[in-house]
Amino acid sequence: MDNNVLQSIYKYVIEKGDMGICVVDTEGKLLIYNKKMRELEGVNEDEFEERRALEIIDFEIEKSDIYKVLNSETPVLNVKKTYWNKKNQEVTYISNIYPLHYEGILVGAVEFARDITQLEYMMYQPLRRYGAPLTFDIITAVSAVMKDVIEKAKIVALSRMPVVLIGESGTGIDMVAEGIHHDLKVQNDMFIALICRRDEKTVLKQFEKYIVEKERITFFAERIEYLSLEAQEKIVELFNNHPNHQHVLIASVGKDPIDLIQKQELSKKLYRLFSGITIYVPPLRDRKEDIMPFIDDYFKRHRDSFGSSIQGLSDEVRETFLKYDWPGNLKELEVLLDEITSLITNETIVEPHMLPVHFKWKIQSACEEIEKEASTSDLFVIKNQQDIRPLDVYMKEVEEYYISKALDFHQGNISKTAAALGIRRQSLQYRVKNYKLNKKSENID
Repeated sequence: MDNNVLQSIYKYVIEKGDMGICVVDTEGKLLIYNKKMRELEGVNEDEFEERRALEIIDFEIEKSDIYKVLNSETPVLNVKKTYWNKKNQEVTYISNIYPLHYEGILVGAVEFARDITQLEYMMYQPLRRYGAPLTFDIITAVSAVMKDVIEKAKIVALSRMPVVLIGESGTGIDMVAEGIHHDLKVQNDMFIALICRRDEKTVLKQFEKYIVEKERITFFAERIEYLSLEAQEKIVELFNNHPNHQHVLIASVGKDPIDLIQKQELSKKLYRLFSGITIYVPPLRDRKEDIMPFIDDYFKRHRDSFGSSIQGLSDEVRETFLKYDWPGNLKELEVLLDEITSLITNETIVEPHMLPVHFKWKIQSACEEIEKEASTSDLFVIKNQQDIRPLDVYMKEVEEYYISKALDFHQGNISKTAAALGIRRQSLQYRVKNYKLNKKSENID
């Protein structure tokens, strides 16, 4: 096929694909920046042409993940980024960045960005209320850790002290927050959820409006670390300016608040304001005994609301659900059950063939990852005579594995890894390049 035709095909595929692609050379000059990447960054055609003329990427090169890859020649994988782009749109994507080599020499880096904005938005939505006030009695959790969470939350409700809830999205933190509100001995007038991942000006206006209108409000600031430090301290100022109130303050964060303070993502003043007590809500993967009670309750509500006959899961599906790690926690499980029940007619049991294809792919991918880890861990185990290899081959395999793990722990940073291994940076770079050259690959990997 003619080279011009091939180039036209390549260009078409790159531009029409739903994966953002950015390619730079070793100097950070922009080579490829496809339509999807421009959409993610909120860059219009004029801005793109101006940027391409300057031949530089949008981020400060020294601070970007692409620069890390160019510096370390090691991939940076599965980095989730959430930010407001140039069109003031909230965007979340997962990025994989790889070094590009030609005939063993570094020539640049490529970033592939998968847009998960809608998925992330869906996962951050609160668990369904079923049209009723969400009290602690509605929470179906049976695990010891969640019973402890609820007991602590009841103490908060009794004392009306401020609280910080710590945990991943989708774990049911919003249920705990509303449960506290409904368990107050002296009831508040309103429950106001401040979604801090949204426009912070709107959040501040809500807070400023309601703090002066009512004397008793339960404020739930969801993922408060997403606000800028300036906005966080504005909330402290507003609260201190209205001391004569009976408000209850609840905030949630996704990570250890002390770490967030050290990273300057959480105001120390705001943390002091909210942290009369802290409660950690564990992810679903650490309390899998809560999965089946949640499912049983879901199916009961579905039968009551829609007159369906659905009763439960087959043994195979149940085992699959209990083995899966549920990165989206209870919200991911609820969304999956929504999808399954939307297609049922008179079925009583959920069978494997009723699971959505995308979920089967995730299960398969998770199993392959486990098998890969298992095979890697067995790499150096001698079980029989056939496992014996020449000593120099064995030692090279051990060294390569050890270096690759050290690089993983230091996010591909050559200098830090070399220091940890007690060798010179140049020596480590030589070993890394040597292993890459010895691997079967194309000219560009």
